[in-house]
Amino acid sequence: FFFCNAGLLELSLGKFRNVLLNQTNSVEAVIRNIANNVTVVIFQVHAQQSDVMISFNKIPSVNSSAIGVDKGLVSILRPLQSVCTWHLWSLDANQVLSTTISVPYMEKDPIPGGCNLEFDLEVDPNIYLDYTLIDTHIKFAPANLGYTRGANPPSCDSGTDENSRWRLRYDVYQYFLPENDLSEMVLMSHIKKMSEVQSVKANGIKMVTLTADDKTNVYFSSLPGQGVIYNVIVWDPLWNTSAAYVPVHTYACSFADLVDNCSSLSKLSTKVFFTTLAVLGLFTCFFGHRFWKTDLFFMGFIVAGFFFFVFITRVTVLGYDVRLTLTAVAGITGGLFLVASWWRFGSVIFCMFIIGLVLGFLFSSTIFFTPLGDYRVFRDDVVFWVTFSSVALMVPVLFVGCPRILNILASGIVGSYAVILATACYVYTSLAYISLDLLRRVLNDYFNRAYTNVPFQTNDFIILSVWTMLALSGVTVQLRRERSEVPFPPHPYLAWKRERERRSTNVLDPSHHIPPLRERIHNKLLHIKDFFQKEQPAGERTPLLL
Repeated sequence: FFFCNAGLLELSLGKFRNVLLNQTNSVEAVIRNIANNVTVVIFQVHAQQSDVMISFNKIPSVNSSAIGVDKGLVSILRPLQSVCTWHLWSLDANQVLSTTISVPYMEKDPIPGGCNLEFDLEVDPNIYLDYTLIDTHIKFAPANLGYTRGANPPSCDSGTDENSRWRLRYDVYQYFLPENDLSEMVLMSHIKKMSEVQSVKANGIKMVTLTADDKTNVYFSSLPGQGVIYNVIVWDPLWNTSAAYVPVHTYACSFADLVDNCSSLSKLSTKVFFTTLAVLGLFTCFFGHRFWKTDLFFMGFIVAGFFFFVFITRVTVLGYDVRLTLTAVAGITGGLFLVASWWRFGSVIFCMFIIGLVLGFLFSSTIFFTPLGDYRVFRDDVVFWVTFSSVALMVPVLFVGCPRILNILASGIVGSYAVILATACYVYTSLAYISLDLLRRVLNDYFNRAYTNVPFQTNDFIILSVWTMLALSGVTVQLRRERSEVPFPPHPYLAWKRERERRSTNVLDPSHHIPPLRERIHNKLLHIKDFFQKEQPAGERTPLLL
């Protein structure tokens, strides 16, 4: 890369140049000696977070300029034209690092944005992106067929046959930046991989192919803090030619916010909640079956907390911290309820159904976390939820004959995953989206239209290895420890009643003569009182009787 901050920027077709832009002085970008077989040049400029302006003229107008962090202009070349000029500014008071490239196309190549009817530019090659914490939306103008210099452009609405722009196809690509890296230079070095047709095909992941009958907009699951680049390649099947739009990037977060910015996404309440859950989960992973009531509390907490969070988010407009606090209270209540239900009724079947359902939901979420979840058939909510529920219910049904193994598997796998969720509060990992995408699907009626592809890089492989190691270790330790023990503890309420009846009827039993609890507490208090009393001196204290 070469840096330029002078008023004139000499460019070559297909070559990247870095440039420092400011608000007061424009930079004039010039390309000379353009070959006669080039009919279109798309000039692009990219910055990380500060908007820049690109214009055909030194005095910009609405229909001859574009503003944003990833913008481009299409120059339709006239006969004999060999020079192109553009003007660049920064809208920020400080200097802004940006990178530029100009991409040439021939007369048979389609023209990105050539049939624009929605945006300001007459020919608009840009991809427009907006995001929420839930999803990211991209849209773009339809392309037109290529044509020679000096000719009139093909009509966009003259017909829908194979000789019109309706034959064009649009391939949408996605590219992930390195995880946990928000630096400008990393973006600048990777944006070039998504700027030209061949490099996009080589490096990007093709997510969907659109025809002229489809709307030119696509939704993706947002990944706050993770850099993502999107681009679209328009393909002409008649001439087998292609052209690329201007790539656009997002981190699905703000660099400017003082709180919850791209560098510190997790709230303190989230860290406290999931760190506490991870401690309980780690204990359950290795000792869940031995400490049966703790295991029940952990599973009950998860079930009650999940459904309560969904309910309170759906029906109220409370702040996140308040909802999370109420969710913790609901989770504790649910955990205690499951423990109390076991103590009173002693139903292993009911408890194991709840535990198996938690494991089943995690297993089903993992299945849809894979590329299988992006199949078009699962965009239908009925198909998705029927399939999801069926897979989740398979787990308790398959293990109905061996509840102890089911409980050990559930405590080992679910408990170790709680550690992964806590890790995601401090270090980005895509494994958190196993459960997060399910929550998004429940809370957002339109999340079914979003593609949920996520990166899987070195960091994720390490954390996946940790999860696997914890789960296998926890399950193995519990299986070895419990193999000679009874499958489950006896019904506590019946055992308590049986013991009480035995002590009340068997007078020979020493425990029968144990004083009541109130009398025992009273005696203990008397002992404590005597301990603090002053010791009486030895000798006679009463007067002699005369």
